[in-house]
Amino acid sequence: MATLKEIANAVGVSPATVSRVLNFDQTLSVTAKTRQAIIETAEVMKYETPRARNRAYQQGLSKVALVHYLRPEQELVDPYYVGLRLGIESRCQALKIETVKVYHTDSLPEASLLRSASGIIAIGRHDDNEIAWLRRHNRNLVFADFSPPTDELDSVESDLMLATRKLLQSLTQAGYRRIAFAGWVDIYDGVARTQPEKRCRAYIEWAREAGVFDERICLTGNKTEESGYKLTRQILSEPNRPDALITANDNMAVGAYRAIHEMGLSIPDDIAVASFNDISVAQFMSPPLTTVHLATEEIGESAVELLLERMGGRELPKRVTLATSIRWRGSTRPLPPGPAS
Repeated sequence: MATLKEIANAVGVSPATVSRVLNFDQTLSVTAKTRQAIIETAEVMKYETPRARNRAYQQGLSKVALVHYLRPEQELVDPYYVGLRLGIESRCQALKIETVKVYHTDSLPEASLLRSASGIIAIGRHDDNEIAWLRRHNRNLVFADFSPPTDELDSVESDLMLATRKLLQSLTQAGYRRIAFAGWVDIYDGVARTQPEKRCRAYIEWAREAGVFDERICLTGNKTEESGYKLTRQILSEPNRPDALITANDNMAVGAYRAIHEMGLSIPDDIAVASFNDISVAQFMSPPLTTVHLATEEIGESAVELLLERMGGRELPKRVTLATSIRWRGSTRPLPPGPAS
């Protein structure tokens, strides 16, 4: 977290001036331009005023349990969820809130641990039984990167179905006509209920609406690199080969790249590849990967803010949706100038 002195050095004023501006001292004689520069610099450097840092203490938020839907080894290989968790932890650290990580196991989280926390942030998809267990043992509950099928709980996530349609529309605008998809199936309550994951569902809906759906180029496996490799080889073995491939996450795209190169094909000349998440490795792939940027750290930070609001007395549940953006890189043709770009 930035200090008053660091902000002062960046703007070229004294620390006292920075302090008075950030504490809204109206008696300070300073130009509007300088005042704006101080405020904008403080925001960029993520400065927290003492008032803001004391907010959590005043509202009784001293410890947050982070209840993850993944096991530790699963999170470790998924940079998307690492970034989301770090967003939560960095915000809590700035507000002097203790965090306790609770990873997925074969049993429900310990009830005493949930009750001892001031609030819970549940990361990722949880089934009905898990949601009921969390609600039973702590009323201050926020879901990050997942919205339960009810409007009675706080949640923050990206709209993946809208993001998928946005990507498909943009690829079509870039001239691609036969777009394939590699994703996975969501499992509910063990193996009792399954359905395509949101991005896959959005793709199927879009393709059917456009009259171009072909089940041979819309395949599902799991969300790993190896699955991306196998599904890509199967898709590209079809006689009528697609000119673009969307994978549901960047890990699968890494496997897709390997399959494409092994088959002697070129990206994007023979087939374009686009994906989701924008993990750090995406920009260093060869060629760099076009991918939908999901605001992972901001999802985590927003979850903490929702929890603070809840602790502060807000009773009306909120469902927050953060915008997505497409990071155009060398794995696709450039998007022509226009509104969608």
